[in-house]
Amino acid sequence: MAAMAAEPPISADEIMARVAVNQDNAQAARTAFVYRQNVAVRLRDAHNHLVREEISEFQMMPGNQRTSKELVKFSGRYRKGGAMVAYSKREDGKEGGFREEIDSDLAHDMRDDLTSDKKSKDGMAPELFPLTAKEQRKYRFSMKGEETYRGVAVYRIAFDPKPKACTLDCDGDDTPWSGEALIGKSDFEPLLVTTRLAKRIPLFVRTALGTNLPGLGFSIEYQKFDDGVWFPVSYGTEFRIKALFLYSRQVTVSMVNSDFRRADVRSAVEFDKVQ
Repeated sequence: MAAMAAEPPISADEIMARVAVNQDNAQAARTAFVYRQNVAVRLRDAHNHLVREEISEFQMMPGNQRTSKELVKFSGRYRKGGAMVAYSKREDGKEGGFREEIDSDLAHDMRDDLTSDKKSKDGMAPELFPLTAKEQRKYRFSMKGEETYRGVAVYRIAFDPKPKACTLDCDGDDTPWSGEALIGKSDFEPLLVTTRLAKRIPLFVRTALGTNLPGLGFSIEYQKFDDGVWFPVSYGTEFRIKALFLYSRQVTVSMVNSDFRRADVRSAVEFDKVQ
């Protein structure tokens, strides 16, 4: 009896097509949950001294189009005269000079721009992590191997922008990222996605942050919760900003989602008074 032909190995494109279906379904399922989100932004100077820290806690609430967020706790502090001075949300901690003012604006922008994307139902910019069907059309994928990550068998998939993804205005292109994704072999869900700049810094980044951003990249981890729903549970980036006017900062942004609960329309959500 002739031996059965071996089943051909699954391709990276086939894997990511299954991921796209799961991600589209997960985004819809997440709207049934409320959860807490903690975002920490820290800035360090050229000597690695902490010059500013802002920690914000939000209540995340599902909506039809996107997840809204309500600030429930805030703590901030900045370096002044060799000491760290605390400030509240009603203040801004800009006293001291132009660097303090830039630090304040930068910390605020990092928190809001990187964790509060209005086009996303979970706040994460879809352009950074091309997992949905819409975003995957802009990228090409390749298989890098199979391994075990935190006890789970995964595929390692690399991605980068398709050639000529930008045909008119490259400064307006929203596919400047390449990276890798660890995809579970049993359920085709992402466990970890990392991105880095694939080409020159986009215009919106250069304008908002500076002329040089060594090490710019992002990572996000996913975890399965009730009823098989997957959520992003941690997100982070660390990079250095070097601007023309002798401003240099090491920027760290970290986000942790927790306390996931199914939304109960009959119950009210109470918030602490923000300081």
